[in-house]
Amino acid sequence: MKKQKNLPWSFLLIVVEVLLVTFLNYALAETYYSFDVFYCLPVIQAARLGAIQALRRSDTLLPDLVGFFSAVAWSLAEASISFSTFPISALVLNIFTRSVAFTVIGRVVVKLWREREYARKDILTGLANRLEFFERFEREQLRSERSGNPYSVLFIDIDQFKTLNDTYGHHVGDVALKKLADLLMMNSRKVDTVSRIGGDEFALLFPETDEQSCEMMVNRIGTASDKEFQSLGWPISLSIGCVTTTGKKQGANEILREADERMYSTKRGQ
Repeated sequence: MKKQKNLPWSFLLIVVEVLLVTFLNYALAETYYSFDVFYCLPVIQAARLGAIQALRRSDTLLPDLVGFFSAVAWSLAEASISFSTFPISALVLNIFTRSVAFTVIGRVVVKLWREREYARKDILTGLANRLEFFERFEREQLRSERSGNPYSVLFIDIDQFKTLNDTYGHHVGDVALKKLADLLMMNSRKVDTVSRIGGDEFALLFPETDEQSCEMMVNRIGTASDKEFQSLGWPISLSIGCVTTTGKKQGANEILREADERMYSTKRGQ
């Protein structure tokens, strides 16, 4: 949501950048200096912004629009120096070739940035993936080791998820995973790490969280998920295991395994 609110301001900044480069190019047109290469900067910025905003969409028009705008601004500024003698055909050709070049640059940057993001993101839900989770886990362990403050880990499994897939189809199963991802994000803090580590398994890392606070988070997530799933008529629920510890008494895999075992103990006790 925050990124969406900042989008108009980011786009305005990109427009200002294009106009500034155009002005500098025009002002220095009769000198040995050129700022042409700086037209790439707003295109790259738009591509990065577009990749973030697009998330799981296959493409975005933002870099293309900024690229075309940059090509037009550059070509008009160039033509205005000798407008009366500047061929219209050259102006059109310059706009076309520069638009193509900027579009290629923009799309390459979008692809690279998206691949960089997805290296640590779960494509379906947009949550942190297993790699990102363990990297943050290790950083939190080091911080806890220094401060002496506890942290908590949740391991979550969806009960009857196979039944949901078999009854309603895998499309509904994907919707359920996305719904749960949204629910976990809404019921956690900005400092927490919410991840999907595989299939219908999720893990959450709560920094600076003691056992009592962790139990409150478990109850809140359980209540919210039961209400959501029942309202949708889905025959699923959550099993949650939690571990609260301090420092690096155990490795990240060991702690997650302990949370997994506690989750299964809870499930068997139901």
